[in-house]
Amino acid sequence: MTATAGLARARLRGEVVLVRISQGQATVLATESDHPAADVLREALHTGAWREDRDKAKVPVEDLELLAPVANPSKILCVGLNYLDHADESGVQAPAKPLLFAKFPNTLRADGAVVEVRSDLAGELDYEGELAVVIGSRADNVDLDEALDHVLGYVAANDLSARDAQFSDGQWLRGKSANGFCPVGPVVVLAEDVEDPQALRIVTRLNDQVVQDCSTGEMIFSVAEIISYASRYMTLEPGDLILTGTPPGVGFARKPPLLVRDGDVVTVTVEGVGSVANQVLVK
Repeated sequence: MTATAGLARARLRGEVVLVRISQGQATVLATESDHPAADVLREALHTGAWREDRDKAKVPVEDLELLAPVANPSKILCVGLNYLDHADESGVQAPAKPLLFAKFPNTLRADGAVVEVRSDLAGELDYEGELAVVIGSRADNVDLDEALDHVLGYVAANDLSARDAQFSDGQWLRGKSANGFCPVGPVVVLAEDVEDPQALRIVTRLNDQVVQDCSTGEMIFSVAEIISYASRYMTLEPGDLILTGTPPGVGFARKPPLLVRDGDVVTVTVEGVGSVANQVLVK
């Protein structure tokens, strides 16, 4: 388990809790209910409980089983073709404005979790390493210079994609939203601890091979631009997740293609944020 400093959902002695990790210790901030739609991070953002860590119980990080940092966001927004070289390798023109699509909470998986993929979606399975944003406060039609004020923090993400389904449908929903197709983690590194979200290195490995290596500085639309643009059309709520796009190097665009197969491990590392690594098993 990666003990990066930040906020995390975790299992502790049979309960799901929200903790703040720092210097090898975890402060327990809140406990998640057993309701099927519960999300302790999302609730704590609404109540302010995530800020209240005085006199709270502390436990060793080693006692925790990290879970996906957010469980039931109201929205998982994604940005397509947000790196010029990725648009080029995909054979399409770079978009003039952020190209938004969605995933659903069923796609979320934690760092280290196994992603089980149905065989009919595994024929052209691809990786997409990304920086993802967790919204911390409601954002409704916010100006560009205020957009980052609404960010709680950042996680690493893998926008797994079934390319055959994605391309045959003519829209991306089915190919992007199968169970487990959005591993995120390991913890939410708070925005105050990320000096510049446009100066982070993203590295994706397929098993031991580096397949993507780029900087978020190469984004066509910055994190602030994405938040401002999206908030014009839909109110962003605390706990919402935004995947900001993948750099070049995806598998389907390679010659020959390099795709994710049964037993492969995909690891996405975002500088200063951490790594999310998951084995894929075809069932």
